Formats: sequence, structure tokens, C-alpha cells
Amino acid sequence: MDQPTNLAGLDLRAEIDRLRTERNAVILAHYYQKPEIQDLADFVGDSLDLSRKAQATDADVIAFCGVRFMAETAKILSPQKTVVLPDMDAGCSLEDSCPPEQFAAFRAQHPDAIALTYINCSTAVKALSDVIVTSSSAETILAKIPPEQKIIFGPDRNLGGYLARKTGRDLILWPGVCIVHEAFSETELLKLKAEHPGAPVVAHPECPAVILDHADYVGSTRGILEYAMAMPGDTLIVATEPHIIHQMEKALPAKRFIGAPGADGNCNCNICPYMALNTMEKLYLALRDLTPRIEIEEGLRLEAKKSLDAMMSMAGATVGQGDLGKVKVTGD
Repeated sequence: MDQPTNLAGLDLRAEIDRLRTERNAVILAHYYQKPEIQDLADFVGDSLDLSRKAQATDADVIAFCGVRFMAETAKILSPQKTVVLPDMDAGCSLEDSCPPEQFAAFRAQHPDAIALTYINCSTAVKALSDVIVTSSSAETILAKIPPEQKIIFGPDRNLGGYLARKTGRDLILWPGVCIVHEAFSETELLKLKAEHPGAPVVAHPECPAVILDHADYVGSTRGILEYAMAMPGDTLIVATEPHIIHQMEKALPAKRFIGAPGADGNCNCNICPYMALNTMEKLYLALRDLTPRIEIEEGLRLEAKKSLDAMMSMAGATVGQGDLGKVKVTGD
């Protein structure tokens, strides 16, 4: 990429706003992005609802501040739009845990099973799947599949295990985990609960069972935000990537939100290292140069889209609604 040697003199916020207009771009930010990126985004939300919001716009360019599988999903749904990711190294431990050739071999070992696959996977794995699910739609989709049907669930064994326990379904689990949610410590969480008696705990189902067992509410990032909005108390313990707390604090400044600790007693290990690769500087460069650009071979895109379409036909009302709406861009 043709980059200037020094961006220090630039007003990055102003330059990003200028390029947003010149490129007819929409900027998307996942809840796990840094606050300064969330605050300049046109939409803040979960991976799929962001892609669907961008699909519905007349933008020519989608700048996806998230991780690679999210930007790929946006390209699958909006092939005519240019999709850029500020840092192409922004991957996902769940995606990395499930290489497509290994997933294909796993499927071959279970020829009678259909594959319900969590959206946190590569385009190639989506193309090998029957139905993509999100954390908010998975239970609805499971309920529509006959109980005698064998099901492979991947790549997140924690989400799959949670669904199996909740629904009573016998799922064949792929052994992947999210390194962020796997890092939460039961011992440290219990200490925090003792320090804040009566404070409820919310957790994302990507967390291990030992964390979910202590949660008052388990749900998607949207569900966690809705719980925070509705809770009667003034303190909430949050067991997911801590940058989501930024949206809670903006919406409910009088309440206290505490990130659940990792094994070292703090939240540092629970910040997603992949999400953190996106910066204001990289977003500016991505809009300026329209790189790094997401490209997907058309045959592969169409195969992957089938599994996303299957999800929408089975659970359309439960997916794609997880954002906080249009975010007003201020001048500061």
C-alpha cells in the first residue's frame, strides 16, 4: 500500500469523514471495536446485522471495522460493492480453528448429518455448510429440524454445548473456541460477584460452561445490550469482549458496567487481539486507497450464500436486527 511516512499531522476524523463522502462509503463497526471507531461509524452492531444494514444502503464502498469473516459476509451479500477491511490480518480464532479441508473431512465422517455452522467461519466453510446460524438464531433453527436428524455444529464447541444443554439435542461438535471468551476465569468471576452482591452477570454463549453456569442471562451481544437497558439495578457484570461496555455506558451513563475478569484478575486478556488491529489510521488508509479489499470468487460466493439464505428462511425474524441504529457522527 502506498502510505505516507507520517500520518501524525492529519486530522484523521476529518479525513475519514471527507473520504466517506467522496467514496460514497458506509462505515461499519462491530461492538468489539475501540470506542473511537464505534463513535465515527454509520452503524454499530453484530456481524450479520451490519452486513445487512450495508446491503440496504446505496453506498458504493463498505468499510468494515471488524474481522475478516465479517467483511467476507458483507461481500457475500453485496457483491457489487467494494468491501475493505482496515487490516487483513484481523482474523478470528474460531475461523482459524476450522480449516475448510478439515471441515470437509469431518463432514465426510458423518454423512447422515447436516451442518449447522456458526457465522464465525470462513467463506469456504460457509460454502460447505447447510445452514449458517448466529447466537440469536441458532435455537430457533434447531427447533425446526426434526429431532432424529443428526447435526454437526461448529466451529464453536462452547456455543454448541450450550445449545445442546438448553435444547436437549445431541450435537456433533467441532472442537473450536473463541480465545477471548475462553479466557474468562470462574474463580475471578466468583470474587467479583462477592464484591458486588446482587449484581447480575450477563455472558455470551461463546463462554465456557463454567462461566455460563454463573450467568443470570446468556445471549448474543444484542441480547446483552437489551438486558442492560431493561435491568432494574445499577450494576452489571459483563462476560464478553469489554468494548461492548462503551455502548452501555453511552446509553446508560448512570449505571455501572464491570467487565468480567480473566485469569490474571483483570480484563486485558479478554480484549480481542484481532479486533484491536483495526485503527483510525488503518481505516483512513483503507478508505483512501480502497485496500485491503475483500474479493471472493463468484462460484464460492454463491455456494456460501446458500447457507446464509437458509438461515434467513428459517429464522429471518431473529437475525439481522442487532444494531443500535444509525449513529450520529459528531464533529469532535
